[in-house]
Amino acid sequence: MADDTTKTRSNDLLRLHQDPTLLTVVNVWDVITAKVVADVPGTKALATASHSIAASWGYPDGENIPLDLMLDTVGRIAASTELPVSADLEGGYGDAAETVRRAIGLGVVGANIEDQLKPLPEAARQVEAIMKAAEDEGVDFVLNARTDTFHLQRDRDPAANVAESIERGRAYLDAGAPVVFVPAILDEAQVAELVEAFGPQRLTLIGIPGLPTLQRLEELGVARVSYGPLSQNVALTALQELTEDVQRGGGVPGNMRLLN
Repeated sequence: MADDTTKTRSNDLLRLHQDPTLLTVVNVWDVITAKVVADVPGTKALATASHSIAASWGYPDGENIPLDLMLDTVGRIAASTELPVSADLEGGYGDAAETVRRAIGLGVVGANIEDQLKPLPEAARQVEAIMKAAEDEGVDFVLNARTDTFHLQRDRDPAANVAESIERGRAYLDAGAPVVFVPAILDEAQVAELVEAFGPQRLTLIGIPGLPTLQRLEELGVARVSYGPLSQNVALTALQELTEDVQRGGGVPGNMRLLN
């Protein structure tokens, strides 16, 4: 059974998704990035990025990092902050409900779980099992039920992907998930169609360049925007640019902040 702190944070994270104010989370991958992001005024929650955590340990994305190492990392992040933490746990590492149960024991109060385009009845049962495990732990767990309709079918007609996202998302909501994650570059009409199908504050997106503005997404009723591995790419770009400048005879930029 989860402790009182975890239960409180789960309630807070669920409320943040249900609030009409758009929740934005810049994804982190270790304790220092969690501290830097958490210290920025206006940050209300943290989310990890599985791709970024795997890369930081030298593993390719796609459940190649050992589960124990992934959970140790997200647990350290959760223990380092007073903010609620949602973890990207990929497809659940073979037993999504058990993986979520273990994550809750480490203080994690939400998670992305990919459907990986499993047959819909199987994927819906997985959502139901995750929410049952969370209920047994006594938390209002924020399962961000991800559908990979666009991610794994990029060459298909976008209208067909929207239709399948709606079918799958509704099934996941019916199975108990509070929100559905559709990672894709979507236009305003597609976002509006998904929000209408799921209801306001039920859709979450990734902040890929090309989406409508954050203000417009809030107006449309989107619950949350996260940034996945893009935040690590931004950080690594800055590191690479520093290295390039050093090779040209330059050095540390004058606007550097002392953050650790």
